[in-house]
Amino acid sequence: MGTMLISGTVVLVLLGFENHVWWLAAAAVLFLYLQYGRSGTASRSASSGGSSGSMPQTYQAYRKRRDEQARWERRYRRERPLESRRQTRDKS
Repeated sequence: MGTMLISGTVVLVLLGFENHVWWLAAAAVLFLYLQYGRSGTASRSASSGGSSGSMPQTYQAYRKRRDEQARWERRYRRERPLESRRQTRDKS
């Protein structure tokens, strides 16, 4: 999708040297992609459980995600003890 968007925008910019309306079209395409294209991709990944900001559908999914997050935090503290101490000190 991104490759098609970039190539389409380049074509519109090149056509814009003859008719400046094509530059406006290229700007509109980029604006629409940034406004609506990215959020559509994020919502699709959230529905499949890929996003950390989405609400889990079941309690089991919530527990699984919570336990996974706790494992990552314990691993971070184990591998970077000085950094984790500094962060807890800065937090309080």
